[in-house]
Amino acid sequence: FAELVLETWDLHCDRNGQEHRTADMGCKQLVVRRGQPFTITLRFSGREYQEGVDKISFNVQTGPCPSETSGTSSHFVMTDCPEESCWSAVSQQQEGESLSVSLCSPPDARIGRYSMTLETCTDYQGSSYQIGDFVLLFNPWHPEDTVFLRDENERREYVLSQHGLIYQGTYKYIFSIPWNFGQFEDEILAICLDMLDINPKHLRDQNQDCSRRNDPVYIGRVVSAMVNCNDDQGVLWGRWDNRYDDGMSPMAWIGSVDVLKRWKNFGCQPVKYGQCWVFAAVACTVMRCLGIPSRVVTNFNSAHDTNANLTIDHYVNEKGQPERESRDKIWNFHCWVESWMARPDLAAGYDGWQVLDPTPQEKSEGVYCCGPAPVKAIKEGDMLLKYDIPFIFAEVNADVVYWVVQDDGVQKQSIRSSDVGKYISTKSVGRDSREDITHNYKYPEGSEEERAVFEKAEHQKKSIGEEDEGLHLRIKVSEGANKGSDFDVFAVINNNTDEERVCRVTLCARVTSYNGTIGPQCGLIDPVDINIEPRAEKRVPMRILYEEYRDKLTQDNLIKVVALLKDHQTGDIILSVRDIYVENPPIKIRILGEPMQNRKLVAEISLVNPLAVPLNGCVFVVEGSGLTDGQLVKELEEPVEPQAEAKFRMDLMPRLSGLQKLMVDFESDQLTGVKGYRNVIIAPQPV
Repeated sequence: FAELVLETWDLHCDRNGQEHRTADMGCKQLVVRRGQPFTITLRFSGREYQEGVDKISFNVQTGPCPSETSGTSSHFVMTDCPEESCWSAVSQQQEGESLSVSLCSPPDARIGRYSMTLETCTDYQGSSYQIGDFVLLFNPWHPEDTVFLRDENERREYVLSQHGLIYQGTYKYIFSIPWNFGQFEDEILAICLDMLDINPKHLRDQNQDCSRRNDPVYIGRVVSAMVNCNDDQGVLWGRWDNRYDDGMSPMAWIGSVDVLKRWKNFGCQPVKYGQCWVFAAVACTVMRCLGIPSRVVTNFNSAHDTNANLTIDHYVNEKGQPERESRDKIWNFHCWVESWMARPDLAAGYDGWQVLDPTPQEKSEGVYCCGPAPVKAIKEGDMLLKYDIPFIFAEVNADVVYWVVQDDGVQKQSIRSSDVGKYISTKSVGRDSREDITHNYKYPEGSEEERAVFEKAEHQKKSIGEEDEGLHLRIKVSEGANKGSDFDVFAVINNNTDEERVCRVTLCARVTSYNGTIGPQCGLIDPVDINIEPRAEKRVPMRILYEEYRDKLTQDNLIKVVALLKDHQTGDIILSVRDIYVENPPIKIRILGEPMQNRKLVAEISLVNPLAVPLNGCVFVVEGSGLTDGQLVKELEEPVEPQAEAKFRMDLMPRLSGLQKLMVDFESDQLTGVKGYRNVIIAPQPV
């Protein structure tokens, strides 16, 4: 027989992409998921393939120094039946000189960029053909893959959805911002793979790094470190001091795509600037892109416990003003990522959601990364398991102790609160609503199980009940705490005794940042002496003036109010603290026309200036995967006068059908980080 000569081949990128749910990536190369067959067609020259005469084999390789022993190279012969546990090739269909071949990787193959070579052999004559490159990803649809997720709706949300919501605010005022994850946008897959190739573990030992890329635990740890730039050529530079003039304010981002492209386009220099939700959202994009189910999670009242004693101490004076700075802080909220994976490196019972936290806070094994930590281990207080469980356990469980430092220097413990780890939130599957997942992280307050967990964690948690007896103090906010407006806060005092009580009330307000940093004062009343009848309630008001907070408020829009109540009879001091979110104006989005794939669509976007001064330097940024080609920027030439409306129209060209999100960010010299979004259902293009 004459030698079998390969003339052309077809990797069927589109068809395989559809079957492997990678078609939306828009890249022109083959992208497939591990453990799932993909089909290629070979066309020979001069004669057809003869079974029993011709031998066809394949070589697939990944990484700079591929070897069979490290699992980064495989040589396999085409056969009649597939092999589950290793790379295999099976002849499918023959039509004349064309032969279809089904190739399949094992479900634990290394992910990444592969090259593929075909070898033919006839009567000891052989040739070798380089037939192309492809990318292999994790496969949450395959039961044998360590990232297998059973529920199809969850796979759609946590792997395929390119947009979502991230929760922010305070635990008494939770709101969401839209986020464009954009994991299938052009160039994003290449950027994610480049990130793996410049991580320090790869630069130290390329062979070992590539051989460990079959393990989502390893990949998660690498991504957690690479999203911040503290030890490496990572993506984001973290900054929390409100000075962002030489970069982008963290509040201005509305998606990961722009962040990742900037990082790549500027030679892998860190992008300025990020805060926790930006770090978490970018990590979520990378993990979803690689095929690992992931979601952004927000923990309200998140403790940063630097000395690991599970107690956060705050000191204030008798006017309610901070007395000393502490490294331990309570963040209004903190965002991290949960990724779904098995944990064969641990005992049974710890598979499922794992916490990954790319925000640089504390070092783990000498590097600024955190996790993956099984959510189950955090709930059970299993502090010794890998990775970083004590730090995350404290974030959701630490006690907060407020001390009042009196004028004579004596410190009085005022309140011990268990407000840490509230309303742990993520976007619901398939809906724009908040799912509360606190129960995944902790047992109910005061339950037997909670007590057992704290004993295991070697921490005596004091039980904290509402004080029914004596005096009770809380802070209430009037309606209309809007940017540009004055508003009232009240110290509300309840006398739960049968005697009249004589008390002194002090109220103080200071601007604050979401990470617990206290700023300048923006409200204070002189101490007020009040008499409260038995079983009665009294209110002491404080007006917070726009002219007082206007130039002091950070981009987080937060004001911390402290109320102090001194009982003249007992000498007791009661303290109450509340963070108030000052609301931005809404952005309105109207869609004009019938939304259809590959047909022009018009969006009308508007915002009313709520301030008493003009808005200068106004910029709208619009983006949405499948709706816009990257970011669309609209700079307004004229200032927006007080109470006037800024309005413009923008053309869109929907690329994808189905539910998409159009997201808008507004920035000006006076108003920053204003967000809005609108869901748009795009009809498929008629055939």
